[in-house]
Amino acid sequence: MTMRQSFTAVIERNATLTGEFTTEPYEAAWAREARWFVRVLGASGRSPRILVRTQISPDGLHWCDLDGPERSVAPGEGPLHSWSATDFGGWLRLRGAVVDDAPGDPADGSPSVKVLIYLALKA
Repeated sequence: MTMRQSFTAVIERNATLTGEFTTEPYEAAWAREARWFVRVLGASGRSPRILVRTQISPDGLHWCDLDGPERSVAPGEGPLHSWSATDFGGWLRLRGAVVDDAPGDPADGSPSVKVLIYLALKA
């Protein structure tokens, strides 16, 4: 009997996201399944949320979106959000944007969300 291997990587730690962003890429060719966890630590703006997609790459340099829906992470919907990724090949990262559903005065500044992002992998 073989024990399945697993590993959890912290991809972003206490990162404040604004506008469009991509996370650090992670090499995961050995894994069969992956699960993203986004923990919201704080937010600024009237009604900020993150729109995010899982991206894949064969080499860690050239990226495309993984099949599946765009995810919405809103601070008011709980502190922890999660979704799985399968059939992803070699490298994983997130691409997204912080948006404000209720934009106010531009002088208030851009919306931002402070997060921890984990990637849990299993062979």
